[in-house]
Amino acid sequence: MHDHVVLCPNPHRDANLALTMKAKTLLEAAGFEVFVSPVSGAWKKIDISDIVDTFPLEETMVGARLIVPFGGDGTILHTARAAMTVDTPILGVNLGAMGFMAGLEPAEIDKLVDVAGGHYEADRRMMLDVELLRDDEVIFSDSALNDAVVNGIINSIYIEAYGDGRRITAFSGDGIVVATPTGSTAYSMSAGGPLVEPSARNLVLTPISAHYLAARAFVLAPERHVEIRTGTLEGKNAMLSVDGDTRVRIKTGDRIKIKQSKYDTILAHVSNKSFYDIAYEKLGERRK
Repeated sequence: MHDHVVLCPNPHRDANLALTMKAKTLLEAAGFEVFVSPVSGAWKKIDISDIVDTFPLEETMVGARLIVPFGGDGTILHTARAAMTVDTPILGVNLGAMGFMAGLEPAEIDKLVDVAGGHYEADRRMMLDVELLRDDEVIFSDSALNDAVVNGIINSIYIEAYGDGRRITAFSGDGIVVATPTGSTAYSMSAGGPLVEPSARNLVLTPISAHYLAARAFVLAPERHVEIRTGTLEGKNAMLSVDGDTRVRIKTGDRIKIKQSKYDTILAHVSNKSFYDIAYEKLGERRK
């Protein structure tokens, strides 16, 4: 396999793979080799073998010219993390509610042929590497395109955040979000954090429901190494989640280390809309 297109549907969003199969037909008619590689964790619960042959993404992503997830932002995040090592452009087709990262709407599916032919701008997005240390041993590691979140379950928890070993902030609250610029429009924004242009290179630290008036969001330089610690968790539950997907329970004394990844996600930008246009369209008040 080389120089082909990979379609990554979420069968929960694309019923009977209707849009995926339409895209496959269009691309093959234009002379492109196409492989279908579902990535949603729940897709295995849906039997699609009678619709199309599927292949593991770890095989098809190598040498691909374009990767196309069909679903919501969660599907795009899942695809980006799975394919982060191959430096291949990703073009999401929005089948979700918000679709902030998607490049195409279903009605624009015909544009896939031009994009597969190289007619797009490469939008390179920063990612994060996340490690959970217990007794100085790494017990969990992952990467994020959006964010890493430490939060208490039901109870508030005490949070300390450090940058290169120096304390940045400390507070009691529901938790903290460490986001990329891409993730600044997700949970970080809902918690009161700033919107950051996605092409920027920053780490955004946003407290979640802090019980401390002076607790504010921080925008850090990309080379900063962040460490999150919690207070005593006896009788309390706390979790680390990465891109809203992987969730790991945190214990007293654990440390979460977060830094800029050496890998980027490349999104294929095909619209004339700027980040500001998209932010207003997706997040702004709708005029009647």
